[in-house]
Amino acid sequence: MIAPSILSADFGALAEDVRTVDAAGAEWIHIDVMDGHFVPNITLGPAITGAVARATERLLDVHLMIESPERYLEDFAEAGAQVLTVHAETCPHLHRTVQQIRELGVRPGVAINPATPVHVLRDIVADLDLVLVMSVNPGFGGQRFIPRSIARLREARQLLDETGSEARLQVDGGVTADNAAAIVAAGADVLVAGSSVFRHPDGPAAGVAALRSATQGTHLRSV
Repeated sequence: MIAPSILSADFGALAEDVRTVDAAGAEWIHIDVMDGHFVPNITLGPAITGAVARATERLLDVHLMIESPERYLEDFAEAGAQVLTVHAETCPHLHRTVQQIRELGVRPGVAINPATPVHVLRDIVADLDLVLVMSVNPGFGGQRFIPRSIARLREARQLLDETGSEARLQVDGGVTADNAAAIVAAGADVLVAGSSVFRHPDGPAAGVAALRSATQGTHLRSV
């Protein structure tokens, strides 16, 4: 599935950009939330999430790159988030945070940074609907895909298969039409793409189409 990240959208025409990728067939809309502490950037909050929710009926996938995310879970759930992903690196009581997300009626996800071992997910994966492997160091859009991420995706897919988990495996960072096929072959089934969609020279719809063409024939589970 394709989940365009609005971090790279035109914020002066955000609703229009969201509707464009929606009409182009993107299954999810990805919202990157950054706090200037856990990552060196400040981006979006619940108000923008709510605005996106009003512009689309696609699933809203909210990625919390913030410290103490438990303080804001309810706000984002009320704004329309249907998936809430927190970072393993920011949650000292990860099981409790995941449980809080589930109790809000939202699907929980956990993300790991490029230097965080995949095995840290083993004791939480049974409780998740989403595992996110970061393929760049989070904070800014437009970064290059870290090649080592392919091996990490294979490792994460093996963990999901070994544990019988139905969680989706998502990748975020540097995803393009050039590497999408290799990423899917490594086990990912949700591709987050920002710059390669919203900054495609022929427009966001063409960016979605390019990713779709690159992964054509790949079996994708239903939303």
